[in-house]
Amino acid sequence: MNLFSILAAVLTFAVAVGYINYRTVRLPVVIAIMAASLFLSLALIIAGQFGLGQMKNTLSQVLLKVDFHALLMNGMLSFLLFAGALNVDISHLQARKWEIGLMASLGTVVSTVLVAMLVYGLVPLFGIQLDFIYCLLFGALISPTDPIAVLALFKSLRAPRQMSIFLEGESLFNDGVGIVIFLSVYQLAFGGQAITFSSISLLFVEQAVGGLLYGAFLGMLAYFLLKPIDDHKIEILVTLAIASGGYVFAQWLHVSGPLAMVVAGLFIGNQGRYFYMSQKTRESLEIFWEVVDEVLNAVLFLLIGLELLVLDLRWTDLYLALAIIPLVLWVRWLCVATPMVFFKRRQQYSPYMVYILTWGGLRGGLAVALALSLPLVTERQVILTLTYAVVVFSILVQGLTMRPLLRKSLSQHSIAGESQ
Repeated sequence: MNLFSILAAVLTFAVAVGYINYRTVRLPVVIAIMAASLFLSLALIIAGQFGLGQMKNTLSQVLLKVDFHALLMNGMLSFLLFAGALNVDISHLQARKWEIGLMASLGTVVSTVLVAMLVYGLVPLFGIQLDFIYCLLFGALISPTDPIAVLALFKSLRAPRQMSIFLEGESLFNDGVGIVIFLSVYQLAFGGQAITFSSISLLFVEQAVGGLLYGAFLGMLAYFLLKPIDDHKIEILVTLAIASGGYVFAQWLHVSGPLAMVVAGLFIGNQGRYFYMSQKTRESLEIFWEVVDEVLNAVLFLLIGLELLVLDLRWTDLYLALAIIPLVLWVRWLCVATPMVFFKRRQQYSPYMVYILTWGGLRGGLAVALALSLPLVTERQVILTLTYAVVVFSILVQGLTMRPLLRKSLSQHSIAGESQ
């Protein structure tokens, strides 16, 4: 099968699942698509045990030709982050800037170290040898909440903005910090270079700060390009060029492309859309990027589910994964609950806010892509299995149970408001 045939088959399956889901159970789209692809993968694996594995083998060969890491990190991620940031009201982010900044930076660092220490202490109990450096790699890739998964879920749940902006803002920025930590540990593990405080600081400035400044430049460039014209087709094409060409050039500059897309999307979605775009252009821009976001999310979560076919799963790794999932959640709760003790002294939050931030901190394709980027060493399979288990639990279990938690928080908020 050629590339077009693969993409056509994946997109057709995703659309079919989305349509059936809309006509029947109406789950959040990304959850429905991922659940369907996981069910298909499990069915093919079981069929293979009874000598009916031809379709599984064929599909596995097709999936092996798809470089999931390159597809997400060097392609889809730029459009997904840009589309997500485009619809975020920056005034809401500013109201929570200290909380979002602290949790996206220090919270991610602390989570990385805590997860690494817990995994390092746990793996010997399962007869698995894993050096601490690999535990740090796992901590770095699993600690950031995935902006793609978070934005998609809260959009489908139609959560109130004052409740979701905290989690959405954190997820948009903490992936940049997580990637910097991951790259630093990666160089230490496989680059043969000593990692010092100065080298890590330089890498952070180059990637994170450089990405923020470059994203602001892209936003201003779009402003000057779009201000003199009023043609929705040209303006959509300009934003498309910013999200694609701007991301590629960020990689050439060795700055954080994800952070650049977030900043550029925020700038265009706020400064640009409300100050110089006509009503028709705003509506066309929103519809175009909403369709792009829906299509890419459908393809992404379908591929995550189908990746089960090409994983070399071992029972010991799966048992370890079942033990790791609650530990990752506990670390997330600790990194949320601790700073919230101080935040609550300054501002009032919705009931169950700590639990919403903990349970709603989803992991998704970004974590899987980083795990797949590891070299073919023995430890790679363990890390990949743990990552995949956490992501599947995150999307299916946490994602499916977020709606009741949000409703409970809203009902408590209404009761509290009536009693005052």
